[in-house]
Amino acid sequence: MYATVRRYEGVADPGEAARRVKEGFVPIISAVPGLLAYYWVDAGNGVMVSTSVFASRDGADESNRMAADWVRENLAALLPNPPQITAGEVVADWAR
Repeated sequence: MYATVRRYEGVADPGEAARRVKEGFVPIISAVPGLLAYYWVDAGNGVMVSTSVFASRDGADESNRMAADWVRENLAALLPNPPQITAGEVVADWAR
């Protein structure tokens, strides 16, 4: 498994960003082969974080490309700063 985390700071309207991600980006990323989980989190204070888990690195890399394009086209006004991206192989996990 491979995970990627994108941290966005300075989010102008977290509620609107969440609505757009849920309605617009989730259907797109859910079509990426190997997606195991996706989460969009409001961390407070204008910070939002996405976490994606894939079966392989290829899916994670593709999701980062797709997210960059989608944010540029749909969320640029709400997410004014580029995300901090952290990605890597999942070396321990647990899920209910």
